[in-house]
Order: sequence, then structure tokens, then C-alpha cells
Amino acid sequence: MPKGLHVEQWVGISTDEFHRAKDSDVNYMRNRHPLISDLDWSRADCMRYLSSVGLADTPKSSCLGCPFHGNAQWRSLRDHSPTEWDDVVAFDAAIRKGNARANASGNPLLGEAFLHRSRVPLGVAPIDHVTRSERDAAELEELENGVVNGCSPWACRGDEPGQDDFGLAS
Repeated sequence: MPKGLHVEQWVGISTDEFHRAKDSDVNYMRNRHPLISDLDWSRADCMRYLSSVGLADTPKSSCLGCPFHGNAQWRSLRDHSPTEWDDVVAFDAAIRKGNARANASGNPLLGEAFLHRSRVPLGVAPIDHVTRSERDAAELEELENGVVNGCSPWACRGDEPGQDDFGLAS
């Protein structure tokens, strides 16, 4: 790269995670964080924008083998992306004894590494168990947005068995 020229890389980190916004460690690259510096957008702002352009179901980005995934993310990967699930289960098995290069250089892992917080192999981890934080998040969602099939001034659950058009027991 000619001296004085650089590549500008835009990184989509929102204000919620400003602590992750870092300068590049490559001399010819400059990191720019437009969600922070230009727009001052949080994740909620990003979601509102995505909803306004018809992309409301855009998932949060993350690495497949991120050890910070919750059970809901693991279940979604297993149930909707079986090839990627197989890859991440294999990766989980491969990291059990640490990094080969680190082990060879005399920096072995103390103990064993696992992707799931239960510290068991991912393929048998209790990912179908709904955690308290998942349950609390669902309850918070219901408090914020109402029951998914709930009543409103414009629609009622009147088509449920045993109810009339006004949602009253018949």
C-alpha cells in the first residue's frame, strides 16, 4: 500500500457496545464506527430502522461458536441450520484441550474448554431448558407489547373456542 493511503473499514457497532469500538491495528486501515460517530444509534434504533424498511427479523450478529450464546441461540442454530450446528459441535469438541499452538509452545489450557456454560459437550448440553433470563425476557416482551394473540380495540380473540365475537365466554 502506498505511504499515506489507507482503507476505511466501516464497523457496525452501536452505542450499546461502544467499548468494542477500536482503532485498527493495521497501519493502512482506519476503522470507522458510523452508528456511534455519525448516527448515535443504539441497537433499539437500529431495530426500529430495520423494521421501517421491512427487515425486522434481522438477527443479532455473532460468531457461530461464541461461548456467550444463550440456550435460545443454540436451539435456533440446531433447529434451523443443521450444517452449522454440526460444525459448531465439532468445534466445541476440538477446543476441549485448548489450542494446539499454545499447547506446543508450553502454554497449555488449564482444565477443559466448552462452548456451553454447563461445561458439557455442546451436543449433549441442556439447551432445551428455558433459563430464567429467557423466561424473564419473554415476560418483559409481553409487558411491553402485550400478549401475542391478545385483545385490542381493533381485534379480539373472539374466534377462540367458547367465545363470542367480543371475546366473551358464550
